[in-house]
Amino acid sequence: MDAPIPTLETLFEQLGLDSTPEAIDAFIAAHPLAEDVKLVDAPFWSTQQAQFLQEQLREDAEWAIAVDELNQRLHQPH
Repeated sequence: MDAPIPTLETLFEQLGLDSTPEAIDAFIAAHPLAEDVKLVDAPFWSTQQAQFLQEQLREDAEWAIAVDELNQRLHQPH
């Protein structure tokens, strides 16, 4: 059986963050990123979180879709 595709909720769990829809929305609202700031360079990530995100994007790994979704949501005007 194939492993489930990672979602934004499971990405938040992987990052050690609250993964409820309300918590995800609150995190995104509290951490908007300017257009010129890369997701992996955001100041609110720990070193381990930033490395995980960067690795997933670089390797186009199974988590990349969820990481892309988070990137898009953090860069949306609020």
